[in-house]
Amino acid sequence: MNSARYLALGDSYTIGEGVADDARWPVQLAAALRGESISLDPPEIIARTGWTTDELDAAIDAAAPQGPYALVSLLIGVNNQYRGRNVGEYAQQFDALLRRATGFAGGNAGRVLVLAIPDWGVTPFAIGLGRDRARIARELDAFNAAAARSCAVHGVAFVDIAPVSRARGGEIAMLADDGLHPSAALYAEWTRLALPVARGLLSRP
Repeated sequence: MNSARYLALGDSYTIGEGVADDARWPVQLAAALRGESISLDPPEIIARTGWTTDELDAAIDAAAPQGPYALVSLLIGVNNQYRGRNVGEYAQQFDALLRRATGFAGGNAGRVLVLAIPDWGVTPFAIGLGRDRARIARELDAFNAAAARSCAVHGVAFVDIAPVSRARGGEIAMLADDGLHPSAALYAEWTRLALPVARGLLSRP
């Protein structure tokens, strides 16, 4: 019996900037599901450090992934916030990406998983830049609220990894060498939160 296919869409947090390939959270998630005897391929990943919503959309066009996939994950938006782009634009572009993700899942919104954007303002990188951490938090909260609303409208699962990232994302052990991106340990925390949700989605017909 062939295993099911998984498509992961995103930016640096999905490609796993600064960590080994097997430490990326989508790879960890697929491995954890296989550990529970759920047959799932390692993810096909369309992601790159620095991508915004529109850049991911263009990259999907270029990659032309062929569904249907049993599971599709989406995590995007931190670079929209970092570049000072507004939440209204993000909400519109995220909604379009969510509809594309659902299409790759064979039109089944119950096989799509969205992760919240983590708060990079708690990292040594942000502190070193002298950035306004409270403003970063407010803006990312607004972006995540927009994503969560879109997920609710479309019936897509939303996993809020922002609180654990905010609580622990400044710890040295939770960071890659650049002091900004998560380490394998923080990605493992994300996987812990995403695993029961993904398990439930894959148990649906």
